[in-house]
Amino acid sequence: MTIRMKTSNLLDNPPIPLQAKLAAAWTSLMFFVIYIDYFHLYQPGEIDLIRGGVIFEFDISGTLMSIFFVIIAIPALMIMLSMTLPARVNRATNLVVASLYIPVMVFNAAGASWEYAFYYALTIGVEVLILAFILHSAWTWPRTPAVPAGPATTDLRQDLRQ
Repeated sequence: MTIRMKTSNLLDNPPIPLQAKLAAAWTSLMFFVIYIDYFHLYQPGEIDLIRGGVIFEFDISGTLMSIFFVIIAIPALMIMLSMTLPARVNRATNLVVASLYIPVMVFNAAGASWEYAFYYALTIGVEVLILAFILHSAWTWPRTPAVPAGPATTDLRQDLRQ
């Protein structure tokens, strides 16, 4: 007689490199930025303001559009940089850029009406949480333990050279 035993099929959860986590976080942030800006166009009168040459109380100009490009280009480049920079530079870059982008994201609420306060609190809150994840991940970047320079390690190094 055969007894069937149910075995659970556990899914493998391989470790994800920190660089991939950071790149994923920057990618997620970029999707939010793009869609939040897109959904902003659904607010009554916004498209008319743009047609009239105004965005967020600023006159539309080449300078303004260049500023907007830089604001979007930096986190977009962080996706690639998070995967390619050496660890020390990567950590510092993520810490600096994420720190600088928290006020940039909060600035998106400038000029918003109270009617959309919940929308902006929600969207900016999610963006800031992603930036906090980036900051935490970069701050707690795993370190390789230093090898003590005692006689035992000196012998090992000499064996490797032979």
